[in-house]
Amino acid sequence: MPTASAKADTTKAETNRIGALALLVLLSTLWGSSYAFIKLGVATIPPITFIAARTVIASLLLLVILRLRGVRIPWERRLWGRFAIQALLNSVVPYTLIAWGERSLDSGLAVILNSTSPIFTFLIGSLLLRQEKPTWPRLFGVIAGLSGVTLIVGFTALQGLGSQTLAAGAIVAATICYAGAALFGRQFRGIDPMLPAAGSLVAGSIILVPLSLVIDRPWTLSPSAESLAALIALAVFCTALALVIYFRLLEMVGALGTVAQAYLRVPIGVAIGLAFMGESLSPTAGLGLALVIAGVFAMTRPARR
Repeated sequence: MPTASAKADTTKAETNRIGALALLVLLSTLWGSSYAFIKLGVATIPPITFIAARTVIASLLLLVILRLRGVRIPWERRLWGRFAIQALLNSVVPYTLIAWGERSLDSGLAVILNSTSPIFTFLIGSLLLRQEKPTWPRLFGVIAGLSGVTLIVGFTALQGLGSQTLAAGAIVAATICYAGAALFGRQFRGIDPMLPAAGSLVAGSIILVPLSLVIDRPWTLSPSAESLAALIALAVFCTALALVIYFRLLEMVGALGTVAQAYLRVPIGVAIGLAFMGESLSPTAGLGLALVIAGVFAMTRPARR
């Protein structure tokens, strides 16, 4: 018969899991809406400058919040080296590749390709780095989630793949970067999640701003009000807030559980398209949503010891 202590531990674990799932849904909503903001932003702002501005605004916001909270920013060289690596994997390279790819790639295909990050996280983390335990439920979650994504968006979204191979390759490369970022980001467990979020964004800004100045000469640009509004929304909500949630989730459910939000982004993105952009729903979307939910639950399930 379970003791009172065991029951309390079980209740706490279940509460933590519900909290993690709620954060996953919130993160998926923030990043699911980012595709629309990126599409609007790069219409009149070149990708590198757009992403540089995104990281600068988000990093400044988080630095101000850290200052108001009284949290001291560490200046150890080794830690900032890790922030720089995290920035390359989680913002500088993938943000730029996605922004460039979305200039010519259909959004449905971009969503499918970008949602494959749990597969790469599973393969790299379980088979190569041995960071994630390769359990059968997690393998089922990876397969079910990807299948659900395809059913939600519809197989017709894959038709443009052959004619846009370069743009599709950029999205896949960004997806692999996200998988590496989730695995590398586990090194920041145990510290305030706002610190690695701010640190990686500052490091990313240091890399991106000089590139923007040299390549795009942003002072010569004339961005539209719509693009500027999309930039601000993307920086504040889909970057600053989202990265704080992201690092918190890495600590709660691990790398594979955190990237499960890539699957959840798809039904959320489809819902946004239905509500605000007049898009149609795939006939197989209901079954796809069920598979996505099942996959996310399987991947966030704690491994048995």
